[in-house]
Amino acid sequence: MEKFGKVKELVTAVEADAVKFYENGNAAAGTRLRKGMQDLKNLAQEIRAEVTEKKNTK
Repeated sequence: MEKFGKVKELVTAVEADAVKFYENGNAAAGTRLRKGMQDLKNLAQEIRAEVTEKKNTK
């Protein structure tokens, strides 16, 4: 559950950069957004692996 909380925090953290990029066309914010989304992808993959492992051990 701890990693799921981190996902929520990460989404909140990149939200400002998403607004800056999509609404204002700020290219640097787009770069930060891409990095944040990559981190989110990696974290989601870790959660998927944990869920699969826990499901298969029951």
